[in-house]
Amino acid sequence: MRVYNFSAGPSMLPLEVLQEAGKQITDYEGSGMSVMELSHRGKVYEPIHNECISLVRELMNIDDTYDVLLVQGGASTQFEAVPLNLLKKGRADYVVTGNFSKKAYKEACKYGDIRLVASSEDAGYTYIPKVTRKDFRDDIDYVHITENNTIFGTKWHYTPDCGAPLVSDMSSCIMSEVADVNKYALIYAGAQKNLAPAGVTLVIVKKDLLGNEMAICPTMLKYSTQAKDNSLYNTPPCWPIYIMMLNMRYLKKMGGVPAMEKINREKAAMLYDFIDNSSFYTNKVNPEDRSIMNVPFVSPSAELDAKFIKEAEAAGLVSLKGHRLAGGMRASIYNAMPVEGVKALIDFMKKFETENK
Repeated sequence: MRVYNFSAGPSMLPLEVLQEAGKQITDYEGSGMSVMELSHRGKVYEPIHNECISLVRELMNIDDTYDVLLVQGGASTQFEAVPLNLLKKGRADYVVTGNFSKKAYKEACKYGDIRLVASSEDAGYTYIPKVTRKDFRDDIDYVHITENNTIFGTKWHYTPDCGAPLVSDMSSCIMSEVADVNKYALIYAGAQKNLAPAGVTLVIVKKDLLGNEMAICPTMLKYSTQAKDNSLYNTPPCWPIYIMMLNMRYLKKMGGVPAMEKINREKAAMLYDFIDNSSFYTNKVNPEDRSIMNVPFVSPSAELDAKFIKEAEAAGLVSLKGHRLAGGMRASIYNAMPVEGVKALIDFMKKFETENK
């Protein structure tokens, strides 16, 4: 029996995508081989790879001034790849709004003059700092933000005016709502939230930033290396790329990112509305900074939180335990989570509240 999986990642995938992959798992397109067995330089795999990149371009409206890369190592590897590739003058500014942006900041500090512009750690990462042009230094290589904060449930709902190339980690919000790629110099995203299984990482980078890597930048981390070889410098994660391609097809069939944004906003509004009108559950995030992908909440006590998680799992609502840094519960309602899943969660929350007041 399929359950509603509220995991923050790896997250659920559309059933249709899984079923399509299952049909051909041992024999892809009559090749007699699984995609997991295909040569990454062979004629059977090549169309998968190219279609995946093409669909990303189409769905995110990415023009030819950007390269679209499919790399390995997760978003965490990009915490170092970004400064190694972009620090020409040796200076960058970071805004820290959660655990992962803090990690990105710490990694970058190893490679240059990295300044912390603002942080919401003082309030448990429950808000997004309001920054303006005057907060950023002149003559810097880039500014880094983490668009959506998976653990704490916050989201940048404005694009900071920073006067420098803007880099964004969009791992937990990529393709959940329309984003103007042209506002960014570089976007990166681990796949295991909205795109594919873990193993492939999407990088969208302005072509004019390529080729100026630091001398110590490993060849495998150079964006220019991956761009030159169409992300085929070494063996790519072929199976995750294949699932990503199927998922991009599915998203296009569903109406693309605008259609998905409408559904995602509906799901989030339903859940937040219920929490806000409950005297039992609490969401601590500043309302104007709330994520539509990750919704953390708590009950009146840690004991009730533990009971909630256990009983929810028995009811087919799994992976609702909050991150160890935040506690409580967290419902990750990525693209593949249907409206019915959120309704089922709310029904359970109502029942649990009634029985435990």
